[in-house]
Amino acid sequence: MPQARGQRQPHAAAPPHHVPPHHTPMPPTADTTGHVQLPPGGPVAMPSAPPARGAADPTSTTLAVLLIGPAGAGKTSVARYWADQRRVPTAHISLDDVREWVRSGFANPQSGWNDNSEAQYRLARRTCGFAARNFLANGISCILDDAVFPDRPVVGLGGWKRHVGPGLLPVVLLPGLDVVLERNAERSGNRRLTDEEVARIHGRMAGWYGSGLPIIDNSHLDVPATARVLDDVLARSIASPPAW
Repeated sequence: MPQARGQRQPHAAAPPHHVPPHHTPMPPTADTTGHVQLPPGGPVAMPSAPPARGAADPTSTTLAVLLIGPAGAGKTSVARYWADQRRVPTAHISLDDVREWVRSGFANPQSGWNDNSEAQYRLARRTCGFAARNFLANGISCILDDAVFPDRPVVGLGGWKRHVGPGLLPVVLLPGLDVVLERNAERSGNRRLTDEEVARIHGRMAGWYGSGLPIIDNSHLDVPATARVLDDVLARSIASPPAW
């Protein structure tokens, strides 16, 4: 029915949860999370050499560290403790933890190495690399841990350098076989391997001797003592980065 002249048009009802235009937040751009501006996560550069008058202090320097070792070497325990004790913000990123984000269809290491487990390993390593670069771009150090083999390119150092950057500092944690067998026996679930597999992995890790990478034998060191040795090793690596 046509509206009579002069009759006022009724106001339309406001939509539910209406927000006035001046309170509407701007949509985030590709470089923001909510309203927080994030620096881009580029490749990690080589750490700067310390001044000639003093040694580098790895406890207060932003670093990217890769802790390498066989199953049972204590990588995760040492990495977590080291990250907890630092004087600057530090994240611990464990490749095994990221691999286990896959629930249905998880490629169990107890079932052996195949195309599926290799694909999931590559994906987990790339995910760890993305996380490390983003943390480091925002001033948060990272320590990653992984069982990197010296004789197998698929699970070698090249992928870590590609995903994190040339400034990544690798350190090998390699206690004696009897120690890793004892520690493996205390594990359960996906993390526990057979004694034969532990011995095979440990034997292949011996290939790191002569590689030029720093190696820590923590057979007779507890976690805090190993972390202190790690700081000493990193101070030397910052002063003279290993070629890898």
